[in-house]
Amino acid sequence: MSDKYDVIVIGSGPAGYVAAIRAAQLGLKTACIEKWKDDKGKGINGGTCLNVGCIPSKALLDSSHKYHDAKASYEAHGIGTGDVTIDVPTMIQRKAKVVKQMSGGITGLFQANKVTSLYGTGKLLAGRKVEFTDHEGKVETLEAENVILASGSVPVNIPVAPVDNDVIVDSTGALEFQEVPKRLGVIGAGVIGLELGSVWSRLGSEVVCLEAMDDFLAMMDQQIAKETKKILTKQGLDIRLSCRVTGTEVKGKEVEVTYTDKDGNEQKETFDKLIVCVGRRPYTEGLLSGDSGVNLDERGFIYVNDLCSTNAPGVWAVGDVVRGPMLAHKGSEEGVMVAERIAGQKPLMNYDIIPNVIYTHPEVASVGRTEEQVKADGEDYNVGTFPFVAVGRAVAADEAEGLVKIIADAKTDRVLGCHIVGPSASDLVQQVAIAMEFGSTAEDIGMTVHGHPTFSEAVKEAALAVNGHAIHMPNRKKRK
Repeated sequence: MSDKYDVIVIGSGPAGYVAAIRAAQLGLKTACIEKWKDDKGKGINGGTCLNVGCIPSKALLDSSHKYHDAKASYEAHGIGTGDVTIDVPTMIQRKAKVVKQMSGGITGLFQANKVTSLYGTGKLLAGRKVEFTDHEGKVETLEAENVILASGSVPVNIPVAPVDNDVIVDSTGALEFQEVPKRLGVIGAGVIGLELGSVWSRLGSEVVCLEAMDDFLAMMDQQIAKETKKILTKQGLDIRLSCRVTGTEVKGKEVEVTYTDKDGNEQKETFDKLIVCVGRRPYTEGLLSGDSGVNLDERGFIYVNDLCSTNAPGVWAVGDVVRGPMLAHKGSEEGVMVAERIAGQKPLMNYDIIPNVIYTHPEVASVGRTEEQVKADGEDYNVGTFPFVAVGRAVAADEAEGLVKIIADAKTDRVLGCHIVGPSASDLVQQVAIAMEFGSTAEDIGMTVHGHPTFSEAVKEAALAVNGHAIHMPNRKKRK
């Protein structure tokens, strides 16, 4: 193994492995260091997202949704299923198989693109040198013309709810339950808390989400947030806002949680399991030597400019470890941008058009600015909304909850944002993201022929509604 590379990537999550593959495609001699191991101690690629994040959580969301449909929805379609049961260990085993398949896929892509996989840990030293320690403890120093830091993020822990990986777990532990908790507490009603809460609620848990914020999904468009809360509450999630956890006490196989409610009164709840989902933080432990030349900002993120370049020449950082939303696709695009810049190309990334998705059912998705943000910026705008209950495909599929909302500039009609709660929201929002990337107007989307019957017709009608031209619902007067 040569110890001189054009590019060394530390981390093989969505940001890192994509950067490594693209660099290799561009003819750069590339190595990627990954610390993850499977249960047999063998190195595996994919980082947090693939091993304990995006992929396994979606596997469980899919399994739990199928169970819920079979138990509660099939009868309306004339489908008899008898007594429906859930075998949780089998569900968890399926999730593990999905993870293994996807991790193997990355390994295969590395081999096909001639990326050298190094399993262990990497520490950036001065002068673009990397101290590599393999899983057996062997240490060697590697050299590179460029180093890309893609070490990802880890769950935030809070002193009042110390994770014991038994009764009190973080998002990783919540993927490994071997039975359905009768009562499940979730600290945090953000993206991760809602997704994990939904999994176990569908399987029969009584789920209580304790959220410290006064507003539900405060960073989202509030019309969509309110609609989402209404739908999830109807499904059985007990979402309590303005509730600050002040203490926990594990008593045998249960945990007593003490919190103050919105009125400042102390309350107590007892759960079989408690999931701590209060956010994630950049993971930089052991990543940087004191003389690496790389700086961290006040929140612990690696400081980079708009092109993901750090203070140290030839050192870049991408993904969750740098500023911006912690989204796998954001990191992947940064990885491509950096690899291409190292190769002498001049790509730029549009940070204003990054879709965001919550994989509850129905899904919640957004791109661009919220109505609150546009209003705060003092811009004149128009809004079009369209409910899925007026979409034939949605009604036929029994997926008629939710709506599409499109915001456009009042003068130019250019789309400023799109926000959706409803079926296939993660896919529907992408067509608006593409339209925004090309500077499209609401009229452009409304004039585009959409297949019938499809969920996407809700997007077309919302775009038409921006200018009062919706066909399948009465049009509202424009804002003044």
